Formats: sequence, C-alpha cells, structure tokens
Amino acid sequence: MTLSVEIVQKALQGVVDPNTGKDLMATKSAKNIKVDGADATLDVVLGYPAKSQIDLIRKAVIDAVRAIPGAGNVSVNMSVEIVAHAVQRGVKLLPNVKNIIAISSGKGGVGKSTTTVNLALALAAEGAKVGVLDADIYGPSQPMMLGVSGRPETIVENTLEPLMGHGLQVMSIGFLVRQDDPMIWRGPMATSALEQLLTQTNWKDLDYLIVDMPPGTGDIQLTMSQKVPVTGAVVVTTPQDIALLDAKKGLRMFEKVSVPILGIVENMSTYVCPNCHHTEHIFGHGGGERMCQEYGVDFLGNLPLNLSIREQADSGNPTVVAQPDSEITKIYKEIARKVAVKVAGLNKDMTSKFPSIVIKNG
Repeated sequence: MTLSVEIVQKALQGVVDPNTGKDLMATKSAKNIKVDGADATLDVVLGYPAKSQIDLIRKAVIDAVRAIPGAGNVSVNMSVEIVAHAVQRGVKLLPNVKNIIAISSGKGGVGKSTTTVNLALALAAEGAKVGVLDADIYGPSQPMMLGVSGRPETIVENTLEPLMGHGLQVMSIGFLVRQDDPMIWRGPMATSALEQLLTQTNWKDLDYLIVDMPPGTGDIQLTMSQKVPVTGAVVVTTPQDIALLDAKKGLRMFEKVSVPILGIVENMSTYVCPNCHHTEHIFGHGGGERMCQEYGVDFLGNLPLNLSIREQADSGNPTVVAQPDSEITKIYKEIARKVAVKVAGLNKDMTSKFPSIVIKNG
C-alpha cells in the first residue's frame, strides 16, 4: 500500500481522544498531515491543557499510523492551544483573560471554595496559566486556602498586581482588609468592590480565571452573571436534598442569562471510615447525578467527605499540591480536564475578528 494523506486521515479517525470521546479528525485536532514516501508527519493540537495526556495521545497516533501496511517513520508534534470562547451577548472580554469560569453553589458549606482552589491548581498542573478571583466579599477564604498574605502592589496607576500562591495569580478583598474586619456593606458597595477587583487587577495572560462565587443568588451573583464575561459555570453541591434545592436556583440563574453550565460537582459524596473502611452516604446518595439528568447537564464527578481535604485547605496547601499523587487529587484533575474540555467545545470568541467602527462628525 502506498502511503497517502487520505490513508493517514482514515487511520486517525480510529484514534479517539480519551478526554473528548471524539476522534482526532472529527475534532480537527490533527493538522498539517504530510507524507514523504513511507514516512508521515503531523501536528496534533489540543484545545485544553493536557500535560499528563500528551504522551498517551501521541503514542496512540503513532501506533495507528504505523499500523498502516508499508508505513515507516511517524513524527507527531503535540501542542496545546487554549483560546477565548464566547460569553454573554453585549459583555466584553477582559484584557489578558481568555476564559472566566464561575464556581457556584446555592448555599454555603458545600465545599465550593475548596473545590475552586483545587480545580484551579489541577488546571495549572496540566500546563494552563490560571488565576483565582475570590468573589466572596463578605467571607473571603482563598487567601487562607492558598497560604497567601500581604497587600497587592500598585505598579500602574489604578491597577493592582495579583499575588501569587502555588503558581496561581490570586486576588481577594481579603488582601485589602484585616482578617477579622467584618464587611458591613450593602449590596451596591459589595458589587462595586467586586467589579474593581476583577477589572483593575493586572491579570497576566490567563487561560482561565476561576471565580470563587459567594453562595446564593443575590447582588454579587447577578453582577457576575450579567456584567462579567463568564465563559461557563460549574455548580457545586452535596447529595443532600436541601443543598440540591438551592443548587438548582443557582443553575437556573446562569441559564436565564445565557451562561453555559459546564457541569455539576457533587462534594461530600461518601465517607469511608479510616479504620474499618466502611462506606457511608452521610448526606444522601446520587443527588448530583439526578440533578444532572433533570436539567440535561454533565455530571463532572464526586468527591468524598475526607478530613485531609479540609485540613490541607485550612493549612494553605490544598490537596492537589499537598498530595499530588493521591486518589483525591486524581479526581480533581479528572474534573478539571472535563471542565477544560467543555470550555474548548464552546463557540470561540469572534469579537476580536471584527474591526471597531468609529463614527466621527463632520
């Protein structure tokens, strides 16, 4: 058999990306296929951070092409290209921020902030440039969870430099007030503060800005969903009926303002006794998956009720950095990849393709 581009393309139709569930030709990930005699070269471009997946996918591609009768050497250049995706109509993208992902919950106490920081760290571990915005003006927790303290510097007038924690760019009202000072602000003051933290922070070339939303569906949540260019939202809940009831309200809020729901994470799903290893569903069972079926959204994964998750977050060393090879970290990384793949599948932002139209008098 004489090797040709068409034959290589057909072989690549059998190579399924384990993260997207689609073959490399269907996703247009395989590019620049060239054949020289019996040898083939090609590029594979992924739209999501995939440091831990690149070798696996490269091997699958090489094996598929080499399986063609008469094929010789196969050279595969793997790369990642994360682009900006469309947001709500009429809302402009932030400079130097490609995608904003809101992590939301209908009520407090479901582990949303812990999920936020670990998902951000998981995306960074896969090679993405990631920032975290603590949008909980009344109860900021990201400074403690990331072990970051101090006041942001102002290098350029009217801007704040983000602080760094475990490789993440971080901004929080917690950096600007004393830890024990209560934020006795009415809604408009809180939303104004949030907009300033978001727009006046000098974010640096972020692929993803992960926003730790406050619980509920009040002023701050409405500001985030209506005025901030949100690429998509992740809803965190527990299996408990009362948590699911409130999580549904948060999900519906984003739907009404045309923010895509990337999926649902179920926290505190099971408790495994460290002594006898008995598994108990303390807060109920399967609630997150039932909610996904009801609303037609993806179930991203579930996390156990585990003492180490809380202890590590409280100490400023979240699980993904404290125990990078643990089973819990593996779950966070799987959820983070699913979120990134969902974002990559959304419509790309096209506003930058069109020139600005300026009308001048005279």
